[in-house]
Amino acid sequence: MADFHTSTHRANWIFSPQELVEKYKAANQRAIQALEKYGTTQMEVDADGSLSYPEPIARDNADKHSRPKPLNIEEEQFMRVFYENKLREVCSAFYFPNKIQATALIYFKRFYLQWSVMEHHPKHIMLTCVYAACKIEENHVSAEELGKGISQDHQMILNYEMIVYQSLEFDLIVYAPYRSVEGFVNDMEDLQETARLEVDKIMLTDAPHLFPPGQLALAALRNANEMHRVLDFEGYLRRILARQNSEHTILQLIESLDAIDAWVRKFKFPTEKDMKHINRKLKSCWGHSSHDDSKKREKKRHKSHKSLNEAHNGPSLA
Repeated sequence: MADFHTSTHRANWIFSPQELVEKYKAANQRAIQALEKYGTTQMEVDADGSLSYPEPIARDNADKHSRPKPLNIEEEQFMRVFYENKLREVCSAFYFPNKIQATALIYFKRFYLQWSVMEHHPKHIMLTCVYAACKIEENHVSAEELGKGISQDHQMILNYEMIVYQSLEFDLIVYAPYRSVEGFVNDMEDLQETARLEVDKIMLTDAPHLFPPGQLALAALRNANEMHRVLDFEGYLRRILARQNSEHTILQLIESLDAIDAWVRKFKFPTEKDMKHINRKLKSCWGHSSHDDSKKREKKRHKSHKSLNEAHNGPSLA
């Protein structure tokens, strides 16, 4: 039977709702301060894990209205959720086992307890977390193979690897609720597939920061049971408490499961319009402008034209 309480090891990453809000606020405020001081929020990362900002820029008071606007906490949440979903797509594309997806997702979530998305691009962190999860789950895929499979520079993954480990405090063993579901599901085999889908919903919320994996699994199973009506779920919970000689009361446990359900109900996935707006603000925070993007596109067109000419005329010997 899976344990639904928090062990000493797991308690390091379980927070109260207020603590969680404070962590997100602190990271957001730090990025905003960097924007004021350096004119950008994006940090440079070297392969050894060292971080740096560009040189501070002089600000003119008359320039106030043209300054980039930082992301707020809700926009940061949207950006994280968007890339958490992308992380799943990457794992699916590589046919990685479910445990790798779950480990990478937890790594990603924990990383952004320490940092703002304005400081480190979620796309880079997402891929590095997948790479790290493959290592820890003994299903090693090289950075080159991962980068090539999704048309990304593998050196970026290697550069971010150390800062990801440092941000996780090198605590790389994680317990996702998928494993706990398997423990509970021996009693409720018919609920397994539905419960997994319920866990998918839970994993995109902040609930994994607030509740131990066993409680997340029970919340998923309870919702699955409401659809299938396999058993008296409250009676099932009472039997679990009795078997584990738990100090928790049935009311305390149900209160936790209700709280997890509340997180799922209030979850919002960003729309395409949301992401376009947030991406514009994020590029602005990093000092990128639409003019810069136009120049890049123009340069790319020139490059393509040159390659086409070379194809017709043959390689230059100069």
